Amino acid sequence: MQFPSKKPKAVTDLKAELYSQPLQFYGQPPLENISLSEFESFAVDRLKLLKTVENLGVSYVKLSDDYKKKLDNEIKTQNFPHGEQTEKRRKDHISHFILRLAYCQTEDLRRWFIQQEVDLFKYRFKELECSEKLEFLHKNNLQYNTISAEEKNNLREKLATSSYTASGVKVEEQDFYKVPFQDALDLVRTRKVYLEEGYVYIPHNEIVTIVLNDFRTRLSKALALTARSLPAVHSDERLQPLLTHLSHSYLGQDYSVQKNVGKISLEQIDSLAGKSFPLCMRQLHQTLRDQHHLRHGGRMQYGLFLKGIGLSLEQALQFWRMEFIRGKVDADKFDKAYAYSIRHMFGKEGKRADYTPYSCMKVILSNPPSQGDYHGCPFRHSDPELLKQKLQSYKVSPSGVSQILELVKGMHYQLACQKYFELTHNVEDTAFSLSHPNQYFTESQKVLGGGKDVKRETDTLQRPQENSAARGLTREPAGDESQHLAEITKNLETDFQDA
Repeated sequence: MQFPSKKPKAVTDLKAELYSQPLQFYGQPPLENISLSEFESFAVDRLKLLKTVENLGVSYVKLSDDYKKKLDNEIKTQNFPHGEQTEKRRKDHISHFILRLAYCQTEDLRRWFIQQEVDLFKYRFKELECSEKLEFLHKNNLQYNTISAEEKNNLREKLATSSYTASGVKVEEQDFYKVPFQDALDLVRTRKVYLEEGYVYIPHNEIVTIVLNDFRTRLSKALALTARSLPAVHSDERLQPLLTHLSHSYLGQDYSVQKNVGKISLEQIDSLAGKSFPLCMRQLHQTLRDQHHLRHGGRMQYGLFLKGIGLSLEQALQFWRMEFIRGKVDADKFDKAYAYSIRHMFGKEGKRADYTPYSCMKVILSNPPSQGDYHGCPFRHSDPELLKQKLQSYKVSPSGVSQILELVKGMHYQLACQKYFELTHNVEDTAFSLSHPNQYFTESQKVLGGGKDVKRETDTLQRPQENSAARGLTREPAGDESQHLAEITKNLETDFQDA
């Protein structure tokens, strides 16, 4: 007698368990087989969604009504979970793990992927019902329970005065979670919650902070583990080209590829700094001219930006040498102590890596400036009063300064930079989402050059060609795989050529 295998049932039960909830931490990888065409379409659709998350994050205040409406539409368009739909939850699960493979390779890729996934997770968690949030917490071993009505009534006044989102009236209307203080250090540090005997009392709408911290930590560790498996993945010639194309499509234009080498003269830099440099680079340029020196962080951030706008290696060496010898560095010391690092950032020394100009995200999140440093993002790292003075010195109107400072107060740093662009270029509404200092320069040159159309960078990646969807969902015969791979690679090149 033959007994039926229990494996299919086990897989079915596992899928039912994985997709029983509208949201997950992606702790369990998918175990089923999928075809190359499904692999491709899932990955591209999720990448489009994450690109939309990024673009909306720098165009709107996160979780504002406009932000939520546009993101909700994109989730529906890309056929991701919206309600109780098991197949869409399956797509969400599998596509997340595919992009892990593509975006675990470098620090910049990991940083970008984590930020977009966290923003997407935050939106989706906020959309859950109260009961679904509580169920999610318990299912993921975040054993936080709401306090009783009696305890809430006893602490009513303290909760109202210590939780800035809860007035005396709202305390009655919302739930509070009792959480060990070490799990809510961000909220304790910013004094947003009531603390008593080692526990904090978190309003319902702030519990997302705890969940996001946990999700970010788990995802960061998972990407590090995934990176160790890359050699085995890259040995599969079917997957390696796909993952490479996906990972090259996250930031739009690659500013390490110099398209205008030599078209900008050294004499133009002062003029361009006043008209077309973002505030971070304008600040570095002004400091360099005033002090004839920048520390390493500033030299890297500004030097790579200049490389991206078209300065050649020879021009860069001449530019930095001329400025440094006006200070306390003579020509011989410059050649010995500083010329090497400039050649290094152009890929001519050391490991000969061709370094990429820093994106806004890297400037904001990494290597914060210390005393005597001038790199970083002025909207993120400057004292608000000093930022106000700087904006006023650059002839930004009082109302404009107020708008920018309000965005900074809400920690919307890229939106503040975009508002600065609009005010300094007399543009009412920019037609692009700002994510890179070199993008700022390029768009500024378009406006000042009289371009009638400032075209938006591709907000979302183009859909796969129709023949991708028509390929079927079963594994192709081995003899056709090389041809099929060539088609997929060609499609991806078409999809991402404008990204």
